[in-house]
Amino acid sequence: MKSLTAASILPEDGTAGTLVGRVWLPSVSGPAVVAVRGDGVFDVTSAFPIVSTLAEQADPAGSLRGVAGTRVGSLDEILANTPPDGRDVGKPWLLAPLDLQVLKAAGVTFVVSMLERVIEERARGNPSSAAAIRQEVVRLVGDDLSKLRPGSPEAMHLKDVLISQQAWSQYLEVGIGPDAEVFTKAPVLSSVGTGMDAGLHPKSTWNNPEPEVVLVVSSSGRIVGATLGNDVNLRDFEGRSALLLSKAKDNNASCAVGPFVRLFDKTFSLDDVRKMDLTMTVTGDDGFVLDGHSSISKISRDPEDLVSQTVGPVHQYPDGFALFLGTMFAPVKDRDTPGQGFTHKRNDIVTIQAAKLGKLVNRMRSSDECEAWTFGISAMMKSLATRNYLR
Repeated sequence: MKSLTAASILPEDGTAGTLVGRVWLPSVSGPAVVAVRGDGVFDVTSAFPIVSTLAEQADPAGSLRGVAGTRVGSLDEILANTPPDGRDVGKPWLLAPLDLQVLKAAGVTFVVSMLERVIEERARGNPSSAAAIRQEVVRLVGDDLSKLRPGSPEAMHLKDVLISQQAWSQYLEVGIGPDAEVFTKAPVLSSVGTGMDAGLHPKSTWNNPEPEVVLVVSSSGRIVGATLGNDVNLRDFEGRSALLLSKAKDNNASCAVGPFVRLFDKTFSLDDVRKMDLTMTVTGDDGFVLDGHSSISKISRDPEDLVSQTVGPVHQYPDGFALFLGTMFAPVKDRDTPGQGFTHKRNDIVTIQAAKLGKLVNRMRSSDECEAWTFGISAMMKSLATRNYLR
């Protein structure tokens, strides 16, 4: 965490794209919207007090490039002060790049993760049962449903077959049925950024990271950019009951997003997202290493379809939203005991990377050990009002 540098977290093409983030400014006791450029990090809050305002512009990338801003410092300097251990509270540090956007997530959008959700449900949150159940589920369903279009006649026929075999699951319903699973991942302003601790519920004993692309969407439903996310998942809680989703997904620091939002411009588009490959590495103090990947090209539902199922006449988001697209990553590698699979340990470092989005790096801690979330919407409004940015 202490070794994060600009070179280590920026996209492979550096600052060639249009990158927007957020930085905490101790001088004003509040956040700043910043443009990340080759010659430093620039405060553009006077033009765009919140990131969601920028996302509402007709051309967000062009609008950001048109503002000079005030230089805050180098990205290296800000990153060095971001990890919570030993932070100098008198100097700026990096925040998650989202503010008033509602944090939404799509679940069960990849076949591999869909099957693992079925396994969690049948195991009732007990990892020791997972291996045997996995074999049975694959026997019934198969392990290659990649060509099956959700909601299609073929998918509905498979549903009928599985029901007749008493093998149907609520996860198969949203995985191959017509309606996507879209839920609220976390409260507005609660996400943590790169270099910060990410949280796990202290009672969880079976959990994993979920590397995902996160779309940034305006209030009208227009996709304007993307970033990386870790939709931290508690397999034991959700496996016991889907009604425990809030405990499985929404805990202090359990939503990690960053490092920056890359806005769509001539260097980056939704088609780049559709072809995007994510890699992930977990390294532990015990020497354990877990590698994983997720390829958006294998997603069961197109990103635009997921967005259209999130916003419209039935659901509105006046300040826009950010949508986790889901993951194909499902860890089955044993960490300690054979057959027990993977679960996090304290101080695990999770690195999620994509060539055009950079790296999201977080240290895993119990949620009650992570920095408490105290800066909410009312505090943000007061901070902006004090700086005369509300108009």
